[in-house]
Amino acid sequence: MRELLTGNKAAAWGARLADVDYLPVFPITPQTEIIETLAEWIDHGRIDARLTILESEHSMVTAAGAAAATGVRVFTATSSQGLLYAMEMLYNLAGWRVPLVLVNVSRGLSAPITLEPDHNDVLAARDCGFLQLHCTTCQEVLDSVLLGYRLAEDMRVRLPVLVNLDGFYLSFTREPVEIPSAEQVRAFLPPFHPGSNRFAGGTPVSQAVAVLGGTPYSYFRYQAHLASLEAGRIFGRIAQEFEARFGRSFEAVEDYHCDDAEILFVMIGSFASKARAAVDSLRASGQKVGLVRPRLLRPFPVASLVRLFEGKAGVAVVDQNLSNGSGGILHTELAAALYPLSKRPLLVSFVGGLGGRDITAGEFFAMHDVVRRAVGTGQAPPPRLLFTKDELAAVRHMQDIAAGTGETS
Repeated sequence: MRELLTGNKAAAWGARLADVDYLPVFPITPQTEIIETLAEWIDHGRIDARLTILESEHSMVTAAGAAAATGVRVFTATSSQGLLYAMEMLYNLAGWRVPLVLVNVSRGLSAPITLEPDHNDVLAARDCGFLQLHCTTCQEVLDSVLLGYRLAEDMRVRLPVLVNLDGFYLSFTREPVEIPSAEQVRAFLPPFHPGSNRFAGGTPVSQAVAVLGGTPYSYFRYQAHLASLEAGRIFGRIAQEFEARFGRSFEAVEDYHCDDAEILFVMIGSFASKARAAVDSLRASGQKVGLVRPRLLRPFPVASLVRLFEGKAGVAVVDQNLSNGSGGILHTELAAALYPLSKRPLLVSFVGGLGGRDITAGEFFAMHDVVRRAVGTGQAPPPRLLFTKDELAAVRHMQDIAAGTGETS
């Protein structure tokens, strides 16, 4: 079945097809459409599940982890400040090794408050122990939820998965989405096998979530790290089975026109589709350029990235986030991954798309020129924010108005 779906509806379809049992939720813009859709389906008997509205995201994620620990399949979703409010429990759930899927609809963090997307919220959670899948299309949102459950519930992994989509640009954009049948999904994602995650009043079992001393703490923390690395290896095999059943490729890293490329763009999220269009335009003008888009961000797919980047001349890393005092987070992670290479490319850092600011085709051309010149000199310029003189003038004008020193029209 093929339908026009928003990214939010695609996420809800993923949860529905995964045959989830329990949905602890709390609404927040721009995620609310996901839980409204699921609630409507439950009301009409299309999903046999229990939905509970909690009083906050912290309680929501706590309930999700506790339910998953009893051996039921759990789905939840949030965004932005909600993800940060639940941050304490994200670390707990990863430590509990409970398999579930949490969808985050990215939105810029306050202050100043905004409703449009960037990736500072989801990247703030990169070290919490959740595996992370990042989507560019609505189809990827639905598929990622199914892949997320399959990966999370693998007995060699047993970690929660965060599926990320951009607020507004993807959450409210309708695209054609292939919706597989329930039978097709059951063949790929069988009913949840809880393993040791079960609850019975007559046979109480300690989940041993507290330790005293650094020795057992070090052991369990490192075991979770090893499980995350194992998830990276298992993901490839799961993706191959997914492609065989559904006909859609889902590599940990998408590469576009990379084989003969001299300069590469690196992006995650829906704005990567703009980079893909820019690659086509640059190719038409004779430039050897390509795009690398990590879908799997935790674990960081180092081996795939090394294979794609080795021997390339230059890379434009476009971060839709900003780590104050450091720069782009993706640039930092990529620099660390490529450092051991003897023939590593020159990395140039750009920060753009903060708070949903557009990145134009002209800016992709300009970034390509900057990287090409840097390759010629062998010197990477300092990181730079994508921001025009006209934008700066507009902000200065607003400041003048706020200060009572400027014209209002």
